[in-house]
This record gives sequence, C-alpha cells and structure tokens, in this order.
Amino acid sequence: MNNESITIGQVAAQAEVHVETVRYYQRLGLVAEPPRPLGGVRHYDGKTVARLRFIKRAQQLGFSLDEVRNLLALEDGQNCRETRALAARKLDVIEARLADLRRMQKLLKGLIAECDSGKRPRACPIIATLSRTN
Repeated sequence: MNNESITIGQVAAQAEVHVETVRYYQRLGLVAEPPRPLGGVRHYDGKTVARLRFIKRAQQLGFSLDEVRNLLALEDGQNCRETRALAARKLDVIEARLADLRRMQKLLKGLIAECDSGKRPRACPIIATLSRTN
C-alpha cells in the first residue's frame, strides 16, 4: 500500500483506533490534519499511524493527553533527561494511587469482614462508615 494514499479510515484501522479518535487528536493538535484536495479525500502517510500508536501506548502507561503532548515534543529521542523526568513524575503519581488503592482495599476488606461477623445486626458497617460526616 502506498503510504501517500492512506485514507483516514485506513489510518484508523492500522493504528487500531476509531476514525473519530483520529479526528479528536487532530482537533487537539496531537496529529496533523493534511490538506483536503479540491473535491478529494485527505491523504495521510505512515508517520500518522506511528504517531497514533505512540499516543495509544503512552495512554496505556497512564499518561494523560496533555502529558502525551509533552512527550511528543520530545519524540526526536534527543531529550532523554526530560523524557525521564516526565516518566519519573508519572511513576510517582502511579505509586501514590497504588498506596491509596491498598488503603481502600484494607478498609473495604475490614468492613466486609465486619459484615460477615454478624456482630452489628442493626446497622450495616459499610453504610454506617460511608454515612459518617467526619
């Protein structure tokens, strides 16, 4: 297939995204929108597919689209220190979320165990905990 004749549908299929995703990324400025020839169809190149795949992989690692924009600005591979700093900040956020999730997991396990114990037959410990005002 000639890369110069890839339509938006073909780009989307190759990148495994929806056409509307391509258009959304174009509106955000993450993906270039080629000019439309008079009465014709826009033509994309293989770089668009690679860029879309890059965006999706970054999102799978937890990067927001704003963070992806920053990564794309560094995509020439010559700014490893800045890219590392972005990744380190993302890792800090993920580790904080994991700590929060572990705390929530422990709390919910305790509440479920309290329900299962039958020691508080008049009030559900889960509802009581969620209803507290403090």
